[in-house]
Amino acid sequence: MGALEGKVALITGGTTGIGLGMAERFLGEGARVAITGRDRELGARAEQALRERGDAVFIVADAADEAAVNRSVAETVDRFGGLDILVNNAGVGVEATLLDTPVADFDRIMAINLRGPFLYARAAYPHLAERRGSMIHISSDAGITGERPIAAYSVSKAALIMLSKMLALDGAKDGVRSNCICPGGTEPGMRHMGPPGDPDREERAESWERPPLGRLGVAADIAAAAVFFASDEAAFYTGAVLLADGGMQAGRLG
Repeated sequence: MGALEGKVALITGGTTGIGLGMAERFLGEGARVAITGRDRELGARAEQALRERGDAVFIVADAADEAAVNRSVAETVDRFGGLDILVNNAGVGVEATLLDTPVADFDRIMAINLRGPFLYARAAYPHLAERRGSMIHISSDAGITGERPIAAYSVSKAALIMLSKMLALDGAKDGVRSNCICPGGTEPGMRHMGPPGDPDREERAESWERPPLGRLGVAADIAAAAVFFASDEAAFYTGAVLLADGGMQAGRLG
């Protein structure tokens, strides 16, 4: 029996990368999974691949759109009969220092990376409370130690860490746990991280510095942590922040 047998999960930004990797692992652990995203074509492909592993569905939704957030939560509950796990994974960025970040890009980043998780937490909470479920928020190592070249993204991810902690306090009375994972450099990179004017350009991981462990992260590394936080084994974990960066924040080797 898998660690998530019988549980229902909703993963935002689940059509590629870390989100898709978590969906694959959750299905392998016995969960039923809904994924969201803005791109219908990507979503259809992801859904087809995931259904080879288990019971999965794609729901088109923009994390910055309150109506879409509410609808995607309702559709997940209607299809699967409840909700045990919310994973706030959808995220975007822009390659610019803070003062060089256009206001429109700053607002877009905050709307998706911070307001979106807040909206999803509010919409999902009553269903999570019914099952003493959990929330998992995918922040970043840039939320712990800011990175000037992606400054607004760093700000949003730092705020997401605090959002996770405040949700842990709010949810404690109902047994709803809230934890945060902070990935370091994870291949293949984000789909929406480009310069102002072209913010949806995909990242390229080839030039990234390798951490002390000698390799970049992959989606499976983050998925393993997410399974733990979502499982009953983590029943006493809430308000936790887990750094998954291969040792980059520990220091330099030489």
